[in-house]
Amino acid sequence: MRILVVNVNTTESMTEGIARAAREAASAGTEIVGLTPTFGAESCEGNVESYLAALGVMDAVMKYPGQFDAVIQSGYGEHGREGLQELLDVPVVDITEAGAALAMFLGHRFSVVTTLDRTVPLIEDRLLLAGLNTHCASVRASGMAVLELENEPDRAVEAIADQAAEAVDRDRAEVIVLGCGGMADLKEVIVDRCEVPVVDGVTAAVKLAESLVGLGLKTSKVRTYAEARPKQMRGWPFTGQ
Repeated sequence: MRILVVNVNTTESMTEGIARAAREAASAGTEIVGLTPTFGAESCEGNVESYLAALGVMDAVMKYPGQFDAVIQSGYGEHGREGLQELLDVPVVDITEAGAALAMFLGHRFSVVTTLDRTVPLIEDRLLLAGLNTHCASVRASGMAVLELENEPDRAVEAIADQAAEAVDRDRAEVIVLGCGGMADLKEVIVDRCEVPVVDGVTAAVKLAESLVGLGLKTSKVRTYAEARPKQMRGWPFTGQ
């Protein structure tokens, strides 16, 4: 099977890191294709950038020239998953929901550790919309910007591990979910420090996507994600309609 793993920002190096983590989790016979939007912010850390990323991700997927069996939207707390589901009939998996969903099988309550504090409400809203918030003990910000995960890895590891430890000690979390697509490489450090299961959304999304494809399941096209009615689209070169 072929799975498209779409970065929500335009930083190619982050796409490469996300795709690498996805390939390490993928089963034999699964091809991972990393996609980067051709427009949008270099990192998504707020509502404007998130809504722009939703368009960029849809555009990147619809311009992909080959066949594919599933799509993973690799942005934590970002908008756009519903739009992809309306455009496609293959499974669409968002890493926010994938990480939280798997965490519920591992403990009673989980905490998300993310980047900047301003992204916390977006993540809380995404978990609420997905019905996953009741098992969330907290969403904690490390204070690290998305691009600092690459540029200052040592400081990033320390800041994220500190918040993960606080989530376990103070918020009574039993599982930690990494709240950014670029955090996959930090998993083992946090496991060693906190001694709790740590879920990365990218790798969780890969295994969920493989399972959905393997079971022959597709996105429902009755009501919510039914194909959009044909109509004229003005002033926008989006290829999805």
